[in-house]
Amino acid sequence: MIANLAARLFLAFVWLFHFLPLGVQAVCGQALGRLLHRFARSRREVALRNLELCQPEMSDAQRRALVREHFGWLGRSLLERGLLWHASHARLRRLIHVEGEVTLAETAGQPVMWLVPHFLALDVAGASTQLFQKRQVGTIYQAQSNPVMDRAIRRGRLRFNQGEVFSRHEKALPLIRAIKRGYAFFNLPDMDFGPGDAAFVPFFGVSAATLLAPSRMARSLNMLVQPVVAEMLPGGQGYRVRFLPPWRDWPTADAEADARRMNAWIEQEVLKNPAQYLWVHKRFKTRPPGEPSVYG
Repeated sequence: MIANLAARLFLAFVWLFHFLPLGVQAVCGQALGRLLHRFARSRREVALRNLELCQPEMSDAQRRALVREHFGWLGRSLLERGLLWHASHARLRRLIHVEGEVTLAETAGQPVMWLVPHFLALDVAGASTQLFQKRQVGTIYQAQSNPVMDRAIRRGRLRFNQGEVFSRHEKALPLIRAIKRGYAFFNLPDMDFGPGDAAFVPFFGVSAATLLAPSRMARSLNMLVQPVVAEMLPGGQGYRVRFLPPWRDWPTADAEADARRMNAWIEQEVLKNPAQYLWVHKRFKTRPPGEPSVYG
């Protein structure tokens, strides 16, 4: 009861907040990020540990500075959800700057999978697939424990599109059927969901449980795979979403090799914009048999 009330109050706040100019929202988001950095100790320590593993050449001071910057962008990403969920079509089109072949899913002549790593602006990437192209979109969704927030996020993520979100805990058949009907698939491939259908392949030199499903699904459904990277721009400048050239030689018959290549590509993108990658996620939670936890 209390949790539902808190969720409704938060949703009311972000609805009111979205009317402010983006520059004002950005300042408030950075302030929220500073509070989160100070008080969300467990997530701060996860981010520092991830950077210790992934960027061992950095000094401790450099990693701490990067985590502080990361939390500033994280605060923005939380408060600016209201903009993505409530702003008009015209306003979002002014704020979201797309680069590359955004309409590939309409013209490819075969199903398209967008590979979208977990940068903090990934919801902006999702909005761009609805605002700038007409193909229906399907995506896999991690259900929220709070039903009020769950409904709001589901509604917000597909507000401009008659697509569908599929629960991660359901079988893949409904998603496969949607792709066969012509849906494009918005795929988030770089989280640790345990050892099931995953291989331990390097991510910044650390063994990471990496999903094999993107490769296997793309191969079985003859999908064209297009990487997509989103970033938040400073102040009120908006957002940039890059629709990169499709991978014409991916997937292959070797799903594990494909996972290695995918992680290597994500590494390259992270190095271009390290402060906006989702460092607060326990990317290395699942360990190979016999290895201790890296977060202990």
